[in-house]
Amino acid sequence: MRTLRDLMATHTRDGRLDWIGLRPARREPMVPVDRAEVEERGLSGDRHPSPGKRAVTLIQSEHLPVISALCAGPVTPENLRRNLVVSGINLAALRGGDIRIGTCVLHLEGPCAPCSRMEETLGGGGYSAVRHHGGWCASVVRPGTVALGDPVVPA
Repeated sequence: MRTLRDLMATHTRDGRLDWIGLRPARREPMVPVDRAEVEERGLSGDRHPSPGKRAVTLIQSEHLPVISALCAGPVTPENLRRNLVVSGINLAALRGGDIRIGTCVLHLEGPCAPCSRMEETLGGGGYSAVRHHGGWCASVVRPGTVALGDPVVPA
């Protein structure tokens, strides 16, 4: 019989990196890129990355339609201001663990709470629509390069 630990460590398939975005400055539009360097403090060229639990932010693409359904219209990665959008793997199931994307390794620290700006961006109720669907914060275990299409796998 498999233990709960074994079950929690098993994933149906690897994920994929679908989108990379940089926040060049406060309140400036996100800049989508095809690849990025991940340093200990976060993505090179991001607004003000800092080492630690929020160095990189991620969200699952599967959550974008859920958030859209809970607010006034379609939601894009740019609206949510997360650095990386991944698909095909359950990040919540990997909380507290490490993932490899490209040549870097990230540690999934915990949920990334929405900011009050979601009301401005998504309309009334935007903050509540993003709650519990807003993605994950990660620290950098091993710097490296990420590119669109890279596999996302437990490390």
